[in-house]
Amino acid sequence: MNSFDIPEGPSGVLLIDKASDFTSHDVVAIGRRALNTKKIGHCGTLDPMATGLLMLVVGRATKIQDLLMSEDKEYQGTMSLGKVTSSQDKEGEVIAEYPVRDFSEAELREAFDAYTGDFEQMPPMVSAIKINGVPLYKLARKGQEVERKLRAVRVSGYEIHRIELPEVDFTVRCTKGFYVRTYAHDIGAKLGCGAHLSALRRTRSGKFTLDRAVTIAELKTLPREELLPRLISLAEISLMRGVS
Repeated sequence: MNSFDIPEGPSGVLLIDKASDFTSHDVVAIGRRALNTKKIGHCGTLDPMATGLLMLVVGRATKIQDLLMSEDKEYQGTMSLGKVTSSQDKEGEVIAEYPVRDFSEAELREAFDAYTGDFEQMPPMVSAIKINGVPLYKLARKGQEVERKLRAVRVSGYEIHRIELPEVDFTVRCTKGFYVRTYAHDIGAKLGCGAHLSALRRTRSGKFTLDRAVTIAELKTLPREELLPRLISLAEISLMRGVS
């Protein structure tokens, strides 16, 4: 018997490289079947359009779910200038359209700089935040808009990788609860032409990266005995978190 498969079932963290068009709930359901366990959850929801790092907590690791979710994240994204959407990403309806002038890199950096450090974000209506127990996205589907509270967030750094207007590729490092699509939306507003998020990939959460991640295809097809050794044990997680 190995340390991952104790009598009460496997325990640890399984890193997944989520493909687009899967919800985080979908991935948990696939993981539940693949590992033959009921005690499983995920850390940090990824929208269906987003790809990248999704952490599945299994067995006793579910007890540290909140701890793991509290860590800083890194994302790579693409924002498309000139179009504002109802969801602040490409999945939404275009609600406003503006001409995009030939912005210089310096002008783009000035807009990104305005959303660096500590600031407040207004959560989008299309989000999982609950108001009186009802997720905002359910109210948004009904065409309702409700008052939301600003949330304190922090961006510790960013890079701009590609400028081919109207598209801009970037990396952002941020605190938990950060909405990258709101970041794109707000930067677009700062530039005066609007923007929405057209691609998103999570590349890091705390000290976890995609290096050890399992793809959705592997999660669906690998036998359980090959997936179990891919779990990161609680002991290793404790050591990782103890490194500054």
